[in-house]
Amino acid sequence: MTITFNELRRIKDSLPDGSMGRIAKKLNIDAETVRNYFGGTNFDKGESTGIHLEQGPDGGIVFLEDETILNAAKEILEENAVLD
Repeated sequence: MTITFNELRRIKDSLPDGSMGRIAKKLNIDAETVRNYFGGTNFDKGESTGIHLEQGPDGGIVFLEDETILNAAKEILEENAVLD
């Protein structure tokens, strides 16, 4: 899947507090790995997440090899939309 970097960051920034930990727990991965998926670079604690960045407009293009973390984030956003 491809998405702009800015759109990926908008999704991350729209998540409620604690979402990185919630996604990490659900997927049984480190929270830093989830943060790295959304553009973080803490590879001492987190792992690479199979995203590839290409410079360009709107922050550039991100190629996502695996959408599992993104889908978990979207589920949280959908839950919050129902609760709002």
